[in-house]
Amino acid sequence: MSIVQTGHKGLDYYPCQYPGSRMTFRGPRIELKKPFILCLGGSETFGKFATDPYPARLGDRIGRSVINMGAMNAGVDLLLNDRAIRRAIEKADQVVLQVPGASNMSNRFFTVHPRRNDRFLKASRMMQSIFRDVDFTEFHFTRHMLSALCGKSEDRFSLILEELRSAWVSRMATLLNGIDAPVQLLWMSHRTPDENEDCAAGMGYDPLFVTREMLDEIKPLAVSLIEHIWPNEGVPPEDRGLLFGRNEEAAARVMPGASDYEAVSQALARVLN
Repeated sequence: MSIVQTGHKGLDYYPCQYPGSRMTFRGPRIELKKPFILCLGGSETFGKFATDPYPARLGDRIGRSVINMGAMNAGVDLLLNDRAIRRAIEKADQVVLQVPGASNMSNRFFTVHPRRNDRFLKASRMMQSIFRDVDFTEFHFTRHMLSALCGKSEDRFSLILEELRSAWVSRMATLLNGIDAPVQLLWMSHRTPDENEDCAAGMGYDPLFVTREMLDEIKPLAVSLIEHIWPNEGVPPEDRGLLFGRNEEAAARVMPGASDYEAVSQALARVLN
């Protein structure tokens, strides 16, 4: 499935919605008729700047219906609570789940937007009591907020980090236990799960705050775990087959390219077949 180029090297993602949800997914929309493979995840699964992300390539490769319900910056909350995603999970024969980060979900310290999980909404009283020297009205995005808190105090920030990691493991287990179909976990990142992140040096790469130990806790609930690392941040995005509009080059630089999506589709085809 190829998506036509429009505007200034931009893409038409054919945005679509599925019954029961206000969430916008990448189209064209495909009817939820068995049998189909459901792909869930964040920006990489959605395929920002890519003409053919891995769900489209996977469908072409194995000749089966593959539905892309990846959403920009999606966190565990969206996957657990969106009604359209839940309905698709109930009907899917197999599920590919891109590992989400631990930063974009509501917890005891802060609340995120129910659909746009990267949007920070409010800090809890507990958070405000720990960071009395922070004005939380200045923040709109979770990454910006968490980076600022780490800059204020790494010791205090460690309390937030511990909460996020604990909540992530619990919620991912709930998600996986609620899927009857076989689940293939997919790790797509500039880093391996074994690389330690330094929040003081820019927070690190997505999936934010997720470690190998966390993956090991949830991996028994899935059929397999595929890891794809792309260390090509220095390669211009246009040379990696990405199409982007004005002022989008910086965002495109951190996204996977055509060769990455091809490699992922090949790896998934082997385990799904």
